[in-house]
Amino acid sequence: MHYASLGRTGLAVSRLCLGTMNFGPQTGEPESFAIMDRALELGINFFDTADVYGGRKGRGVTEQIIGRWLASGGRRDRIILATKVHGEMGEATFDRGLSAAHIRRGCEESLRRLQTDHIDIYQMHHIERSTPWDEIFQAMQTLIQQGKIIYVGSSNFAAWDIATANQSAARRNFLGLVSEQSKYSLACRHIELEVLPCCRHYGVGVIPWSPLDGGLLGGAPDAGQEGRRVGESMLKRRAARRPTLEKWEDFCRRLGEKPADVALAWLLVNPVVTSPIIGPRTMDQLVGAMRALDLKLDASALKTLDEIWPGPGGEAPQAYAW
Repeated sequence: MHYASLGRTGLAVSRLCLGTMNFGPQTGEPESFAIMDRALELGINFFDTADVYGGRKGRGVTEQIIGRWLASGGRRDRIILATKVHGEMGEATFDRGLSAAHIRRGCEESLRRLQTDHIDIYQMHHIERSTPWDEIFQAMQTLIQQGKIIYVGSSNFAAWDIATANQSAARRNFLGLVSEQSKYSLACRHIELEVLPCCRHYGVGVIPWSPLDGGLLGGAPDAGQEGRRVGESMLKRRAARRPTLEKWEDFCRRLGEKPADVALAWLLVNPVVTSPIIGPRTMDQLVGAMRALDLKLDASALKTLDEIWPGPGGEAPQAYAW
């Protein structure tokens, strides 16, 4: 396993982050336990979840699965545990969002479900511009002072949200955001315009979610394969992008590598990216992802990938002006 600092922090995390969104709805508890055990054996020390994962509102099913795994002993001190707050967790008007009340309540509930006394990285799952930063950061600072969280991160933030958040944090003499989870892959490169440059400037580690664009970059599905890659929605997406996908899959064949591995390796080239999130549904998917860590893409390969999957043209404003 390879490790890197999370943004500007001194926290060393594995270059692949174990995403747990499938635990519960797609992957049963015994196999979820086995996947987490194997992830540890492979050197993955960065686990990501969220209060809303699991498909049953307010239950935090995925957090509960992780909590029971942690409670079986000897594992909590071996991982960096990240979870999220923002989503709707109940019927009350204050059971969602980023009010101080919901942040505090959400943290307490996540700690209970996860069966731990602290969360390493507490992430805002989405921006909420109706709540002032002073309120948000006062709540986060209180949780840090109480020893319940260590770092604060964001997810699905625009660049100007990250900038205003960290400027507000600086005025409070507070560390502010150390990580940002954004949708990022070869097939979805919007964040190259402003989010990536902003994160580089502020020393915010980028944790890409959906690095295979929901399975689109995983290669043509095999006969008899199950899962969302053979669902109607994915088949329609593949049909709509067939010419590009044929070029992509042909390039990977000539390279002698699996498309999923190439897609992850491409993300790992970017110095602003700390750890792409892999969300294995099965043990084979987890183990298979390890190849990306040692797959080196040369300048010629990177140029070809830019031709197959063109980005926005660079950073703003040069990408569209001068």
